[in-house]
Amino acid sequence: MATSDLTRIRSNIQGMNILSTLRDVNNSVATHQLRLGTGRRINSASDDPAGMSIATKLDNRNRILSAVYDNIGQAKNMLAVAEGGLLSINDILVLLSEKIISSASDTLADEDRGAISTQLESMVAEIGDIAEQTAFGGTAILNSEKVLNFQTGETTATTYQTRKYDAVSLGLSNLVSLTADTIINSENYQDFLSEVGTALRTVSTGLTGIGSLTNRLTMKEASISLTQSNTEAAYSRIRNADMAAEQLELTKMQILQQTATSMLAQANTNSQSILTLFR
Repeated sequence: MATSDLTRIRSNIQGMNILSTLRDVNNSVATHQLRLGTGRRINSASDDPAGMSIATKLDNRNRILSAVYDNIGQAKNMLAVAEGGLLSINDILVLLSEKIISSASDTLADEDRGAISTQLESMVAEIGDIAEQTAFGGTAILNSEKVLNFQTGETTATTYQTRKYDAVSLGLSNLVSLTADTIINSENYQDFLSEVGTALRTVSTGLTGIGSLTNRLTMKEASISLTQSNTEAAYSRIRNADMAAEQLELTKMQILQQTATSMLAQANTNSQSILTLFR
């Protein structure tokens, strides 16, 4: 800082020094006010170039993790739809077993057995309808065989293999060709019952796979959520302003602003003392 000389009145060195300080204080006041107004410590790259670079990368990763978290939720929704369809098919298969056993008893007349066959025919058709209509986002998930990739990581995906659960694919060949005239009795009921048993095991395996994958996705969801929170915390510490600290700094700078302004006014009058030499 330049040394002032009150006897050289053409240059107000003291005033210039104070003015320079006042400008710095004014810049600091403006900076802290901007931070308080925006809630951000870094409002432009010039505020902290390295911090801005790190914060930008953290923000990008946070957004990716957010998208991954949403993907996991959507995948679980799709699996829930598939599970609901399989549970309905499972219930129908259990009812099929019950009706087949009922029809096998000789306590029923052929007319009664015909009524049961009609009901069985209707239930088998419903299995096909459920398999065909169970879909998510336009993708058939109980009536197709394809590998679905769920993007559940930044660079990784979780796969799910769909399969067909219509009556033919479940191996219900005898029940598919069943008509109202077909009589199920004690002599042939085992042929129908064994088909249903095989179908039930197939559906049970499908439900087990869905349940296991859903549990895995739930664990991934919890892990991604934790990672996202930590990433957001790291980003916030670098990019966002500490409002309490900024307010304290602003108060200090405003006091310095007032004192510097007052001292600048006083420095502008200091040279007037030289006039006493001319009296």
